[in-house]
Amino acid sequence: MRALVRTVLRDPLTRRAWAEAAYCLLTAPVGIAGALVLLVLLALGAGFLVSLLGAVLGLLLMVTGMGLGRGLGSVHRILAGRLLGERFPGPVPFRSPEGLGLVGRLDARLRDRTGWRHVGYTLVKLPVSLVCLYAALWWASGLANLTAPLRWALFGAFPPADGGRGMVALTPLPFGGSPTVTTFPGTLLAAAIGLATVLTAPWLARAVVGADRRLIRALLGPVSLSERVRDLEETRALAVDDSVALLRRVERDLHDGAQVRLVALALSLDMIKNKLSDDKQPIDIATVRRLVESAHTNATEALTELRDLSRGIHPPVLDDGLPDALATLTARSTVPVQLHIEVDERPSPAIETIAYFCAAELLTNLIKHSGARQAEISVLRRDDGTLGLRVSDDGCGGARGRAAA
Repeated sequence: MRALVRTVLRDPLTRRAWAEAAYCLLTAPVGIAGALVLLVLLALGAGFLVSLLGAVLGLLLMVTGMGLGRGLGSVHRILAGRLLGERFPGPVPFRSPEGLGLVGRLDARLRDRTGWRHVGYTLVKLPVSLVCLYAALWWASGLANLTAPLRWALFGAFPPADGGRGMVALTPLPFGGSPTVTTFPGTLLAAAIGLATVLTAPWLARAVVGADRRLIRALLGPVSLSERVRDLEETRALAVDDSVALLRRVERDLHDGAQVRLVALALSLDMIKNKLSDDKQPIDIATVRRLVESAHTNATEALTELRDLSRGIHPPVLDDGLPDALATLTARSTVPVQLHIEVDERPSPAIETIAYFCAAELLTNLIKHSGARQAEISVLRRDDGTLGLRVSDDGCGGARGRAAA
C-alpha cells in the first residue's frame, strides 16, 4: 500500500508523465485537424466517383488522401519516438511500378495496403486525439487550481460572469460546472481539487498514450510479409554494395602499396642474383649490400602495409572483445578518457568492428580539435537490443574554425 501511495505521489514529477502529457498536447491538434481534412478529401473523392466525368478527379482526391494519411502517420510515429522514447519502425516507402501511365499509377496507389492502414490510423486517431486533448486539459486544470492560493495572494479575486468578485475553480469533469471561489480559504479547497487532479492526470494520459502506442504498432509499422521481404532485399543490396566497396578498397591498397613493394623486392633479388652469378667480374660487396638492404626495406614495408590492411578489415585487438579493444584505444590517448561499458552479451563481430572504428575516429577528432582535458566513452545495450556508443568531452570544439583558418 505504501509503495502504491509513493508511486501516485511521485508520478506527476517523473519525466515519463511530462513526456506523455506533452505527447497528448502536441498530437491532439494534429490528429483532430488531420482526421477532419482527410475525411473531407475521402468524402469528396467518393462523391466524384459516382459520375464518369468526375472519376479521375475523385481518384486524385482519394490518392491525395492516402498521401496525407501516410504523412500524418509519419508525423505521429516520429512524435511518439521522440517523446515516448521508443523505436517505432516505419513501413517500406511506396514505389510505383515503372512503365505505367496515369491510370496505372493511380491504381497502384489505391492498391497500397500500407497507405490504407495509415488512413485507418488517421481516422481512428480522431477519437483518440479528443481523449488526448481531454487529458491535456485535465493536466492544465489541475495545475491552474493548484496555484489558486498563490494567484489570489498576488492578484486578488477575478470578476466572475455575474459581475461579483471571485475566482473560478476549474473542474475537468464534463458535468457539474465550475464553482466560484470568493474567499481565500476557498482557494485552499480549489488547490486540494487541483492536487487530486494532478495526481490522477498522469494515469489518464498514460491510458490514452498506451492505446495510441498499440495503434501505431498495429497500423503504422511494417506488418506485411511482402514489405518484410522488400526490406530484406534492400538490406541485402546495401550489404552487397558495402562488400563491393570493401573489396575495391582492398584491391586498390594492394595494387598501390604492397604490390609495388613486392615488385621492387623481386627486382632487387633479381639484381642480386645477377651479381652473384656473373663469374667474369668480381663480386662488388658494397653493391650487393646495398641491394640486400633495399630488398629488406621493401619486404619490411610490404609486411607493414599488409598488416595495416588486415587491421583495417578486422583489428586484431578485437579478438579479446570490444571492452579490451576500447581499453587499449583509450590507454594510448593523450587526453585522459574514462571508459564505461555496460554490455552483458558480446555483440556480433561486425557490430564490434563498427563500434571500434567509430570510437577511434571520434577520439582522434576529439584530440585534434576539441582542446578537451577530459573525455568519456560509454557503451551500453539499449532496451531495444541495439548497441549504443557515446563519446563526450569537456572541450570547446574548434574543427570548423581551424579548417577555415
